[in-house]
Amino acid sequence: MSNFEPGLCTVTFRKMPAARIVDLAAEARLVAIEWAGDVHVPPGDMAAARSTARLCERNHLTISYGSYVAPPTDELSVFMGALETAIALGASNIRIWPGTRGRDSRDYGAGERRAVADAIRDMGAEAARHDVTVSLEYHPQSLTDTTESARRLIEAIAEDNVYLYWQPRPGLKLDEALTEVAHIGQHVSHVHVFAWDRNRNRFPLASAADYWRTILATFPVSRWTRRRFAMLEFVTNDDPAALLEDAATLERILNR
Repeated sequence: MSNFEPGLCTVTFRKMPAARIVDLAAEARLVAIEWAGDVHVPPGDMAAARSTARLCERNHLTISYGSYVAPPTDELSVFMGALETAIALGASNIRIWPGTRGRDSRDYGAGERRAVADAIRDMGAEAARHDVTVSLEYHPQSLTDTTESARRLIEAIAEDNVYLYWQPRPGLKLDEALTEVAHIGQHVSHVHVFAWDRNRNRFPLASAADYWRTILATFPVSRWTRRRFAMLEFVTNDDPAALLEDAATLERILNR
């Protein structure tokens, strides 16, 4: 049995209003939502943050904030604005992007990597003062676009309050995925769950149920000690009905 609980990333439904997303998450029996900072709860929009927090509270949904802060392109002052929004939202975790978005890790020099690590360390320390954790997106064209680069970065940051996410690159084979999580799993807070092929075509999660069941059941012990979420992302055809089907599959995968 996995220790992950089921959640949803709202980037899955960019055009859907927050209230409808919360209703859908409740119908799908999800327990957490990661709100997109580029559409549903923009940084600095305290009214949206507070109203969304109330919606989630009424439905007993734990909250994460999916920001698009990307140090060192974005400095500490930008992060502080996103953190303030996360606090108003009632988020216990804030996601950020490591390094300039759209830039491969191989293009960074040693000095640039140190600058990113230093910036993220400062962000993690500030968030800790408010009991908010910081997690780094694990994504192509970032400083976490390879497992080795991600490991080097998190070890260079060396801040107890900073963690990694994990998600498979589209089309990643199971044996490679297991190697990745074995390598960095001790630093992982949450995961993003989807079923894509290498061409980014989307499929029902049921088609990858064995893949995800194996990964989530064998995830290494992590230094993360809070509730842990496997968050659905980008369902087939952006269809709410597809989310309900995927959520049912995820519940079976997690043996809940």
